[in-house]
Amino acid sequence: MDSSAVYPRTVLKKLPAYQAGKPPTENPGVVPYKLASNENPYAPIKAATDAIITAATAESVQRYPETTYGQLRNLISETYDVPAEDITVGAGSLGVLTALIQTFAGTGDDGVEDEVIIPWRSFEAYPIVIRTAGAKDVMVPLTANAELDLDAMLAAITKRTRMVMLCTPNNPTGTVLTEQAVRAFIEQVPKDILVVIDEAYTEFIRRDNAVDGVQMYRDYANVAVLRTFSKAHGLANLRVGYAVAPPQISEPLKVIHPPFATSSLAAEAAYASMSNMDEVMHNTEKVVVERDRVWQALNELGYRPPDTQANFVWLPLGEQTQAFADACEAQALSVRAFAPEGVRVTVGEVEANDRLIQIATDFAQQLAN
Repeated sequence: MDSSAVYPRTVLKKLPAYQAGKPPTENPGVVPYKLASNENPYAPIKAATDAIITAATAESVQRYPETTYGQLRNLISETYDVPAEDITVGAGSLGVLTALIQTFAGTGDDGVEDEVIIPWRSFEAYPIVIRTAGAKDVMVPLTANAELDLDAMLAAITKRTRMVMLCTPNNPTGTVLTEQAVRAFIEQVPKDILVVIDEAYTEFIRRDNAVDGVQMYRDYANVAVLRTFSKAHGLANLRVGYAVAPPQISEPLKVIHPPFATSSLAAEAAYASMSNMDEVMHNTEKVVVERDRVWQALNELGYRPPDTQANFVWLPLGEQTQAFADACEAQALSVRAFAPEGVRVTVGEVEANDRLIQIATDFAQQLAN
C-alpha cells in the first residue's frame, strides 16, 4: 500500500457486513411483498402522519431541532413514570446503543480491548458497533430452543467485561426472557458492568411473565433499556428511539451522544403516536393475530419455529436455509436468510402471510419426496 495514500482503520477488515433486508424480486402478475426487515405492515396512526405534515414546514426544515427533545422526553417520562433526565432520544434505538457502547466500552488505557457479551445469533448490528468502538464482542450461542443462554453469558464474564446485551424478544429468533430469569441474572452480574436490555419489539409481547426492562432499570443501577418507534409505531423511516437509564449511565452517555441525533419531524410524529397508544396497540394486535396464525401453520408443517413474541417468525432450516429463501424469492416474497442457520420471516399483510404458508407447504412436500 502506498504510504502516502489515505486508508481506513484496520478494524474495518474485522467488521461483518450488515445485511439489510432486500426488496422482493419482481414477478409479473404477482404482488411483491417484503418480509425481510421486520417492518410494520400497517401505516403509522393518523395522529402521527398528521403531525409529520404539520411539522414539515419550510421554517421547521431549515432550523435545527430542539436538541434535548424535551416534549417527547417528558411524554415518555409521564408514560412510564421515570425521570425525564434519565431518557436519551436518538436516531432509533441503534443510534442510542452506538453511543452507549462508545461511552462504556472500547480499548482501555492498557491497549487491551474491553469485552461486550452478546447472545448469538442476535441483532447483527451488535458486533459491528462494538468492534467499531474498539471493543471486543464475545458471542455466546443460544440454547437449542433458540433462547438466550443466561448461564453461559454469566460464565463468559471476565475482568475485561464492560457490557452485556440482552435482546428480548431476540432478533431473529423472537424468543423472550422472563422477569424471573433476568432478575436472577442481573443479581449475579458485577455492579460495574452495564446490562443493556434491548426491547425493540416489546409492544408485540403477549406473555404475562415477560421481563419489563423499565422495571429492571428501576430496581438495578447498572441497567439501561432501549426502545424504538420503528416497529410497533411504524415510524422506521424517521429514525427515532430512546434509552432509559439511571444518572450514572445517562449523564456520561449524553456527553458522547451526538446533538440533533434525529429530526423534529421524527420527534413530533413519535410524540403524537405515543399520545395515542390505544390506536398503536390496536395495530400491534392485528400483527399478533397474524403472527400466531403463521406460527401455528409453520409448526404444523414441521418447521419447529420457536415461540415468538415479536413481529416475525424464525425457521431453523439449517442447510435448507438458502433454498427456502430462493423459493420465496421466486414467488416475489423477500425473507431474511441467515445461512446456514435459518430464515427470519416478518409478519406482513394477510396476503403475504398466506403466500408464505403456501410456499412453506410446497417446500415441505418437496423435502419429503
